[in-house]
Amino acid sequence: MEGTDNVLLQPPTFGNLITVLSIDGGGIRGLIPGTIINFLESELQKLDGEDARIADYFDVIAGTSTGGLVTAMLTCPDENSRPMFAAKDIKDFYLKQCPKIFPQPSFGCGCSLFTQVKKMIKALTGPKYDGKYLHGLVKELLGNRRLHHTLTNVVIPTFDIKTFQPTIFSSFEAKKNHSLDALLSDICIATSAAPTYLPAHYFETKDEQTGEVREFNLIDGGVAANNPALIAISEVTKEIVKGSPDFFPIKPTDYGRFLLISLGTGSPKAQEKYKATEAAKWGLLGWLTSGGSTPVIDAFSHASADMVDLHISVVLQALHSENNYLRIQDDTLSREECSVDIATKTNLEDLVKVGQRLLKKPVSRVNLQSGLCEPSVKETNEEALARFAKILSQENQLRRARSPHAKKSCKV
Repeated sequence: MEGTDNVLLQPPTFGNLITVLSIDGGGIRGLIPGTIINFLESELQKLDGEDARIADYFDVIAGTSTGGLVTAMLTCPDENSRPMFAAKDIKDFYLKQCPKIFPQPSFGCGCSLFTQVKKMIKALTGPKYDGKYLHGLVKELLGNRRLHHTLTNVVIPTFDIKTFQPTIFSSFEAKKNHSLDALLSDICIATSAAPTYLPAHYFETKDEQTGEVREFNLIDGGVAANNPALIAISEVTKEIVKGSPDFFPIKPTDYGRFLLISLGTGSPKAQEKYKATEAAKWGLLGWLTSGGSTPVIDAFSHASADMVDLHISVVLQALHSENNYLRIQDDTLSREECSVDIATKTNLEDLVKVGQRLLKKPVSRVNLQSGLCEPSVKETNEEALARFAKILSQENQLRRARSPHAKKSCKV
């Protein structure tokens, strides 16, 4: 390899596509998209060599909550200005660290009266976990690297509970608004601060040019967008509207030039999780603790993700560009698998298996009438990812051939 300029992806203006990878939130269920990303990266390595990394192929990687952490792992540079983590490392990281981030109770049966009372008291008096291990781990891992250091553009949503509006940490915006150029560790801690599970995160940034200090009072990005795909597209669109030289001009009918891979973290739709007759009796505690989960959090996170998928599907089908959009999601998770924090060895290993099985399943597309995903007979998710890998590789090579900044003979 002859230097980082030969590795980093050249701007879309030298190619035909705008490439986006989006990763949903979901706590320990990050193992599912982690497994999918590992397969995609292995396909890219078959085409372009073992040094190929996900960040070398996507103009934007967006992630919410656990997806934000995966985004940082894939794009944060090491001492050689290459991604700190290969995709294959994500699984082992989650298997090792999740039990420490979400320590499991060591007493009695999970369904005992004592356990339920303890959970109810905890839900009323503070977050389920203090977050100290997660905070220390992320700060040690990401060090003093900031948003502008990432090896490709990233978009990570959070929600500010003081201003009561989303705060989007976007590489594009950070170039102009230096107050958003926060430490990656603070961004990851904030986007993962799920209400009732982990504490809200406060930090400040200082604009070195103006001296202005900005404060952030943030919680989980899933409150704003558990599926950040649409936010990623919006950030790119804003750059196009502003006339950024990195992006070719685009008309509404040109949105087929987006190539979007959107990875979910699973849902329990097929299980029909709750019934209105049951929920009608819930008060505060019921909405916070019923079914061994947090129904109010589950409801808005899954609804948010599905609405984004539906919107993108409608637009791209209308533009006859649905083949450039791949949404990989499993809606058959069991109650335990669907949890964000049951970090037992068995459940974590089961989530890896969910991801592996998902690769073999047919590609699903949302039915615009019912809103449900239905399998396609054309190809499996594995086959679709292999097809997308070829497109990504060809796009990368095309940009190198057209760009005056890249040495044309160099591969990833």
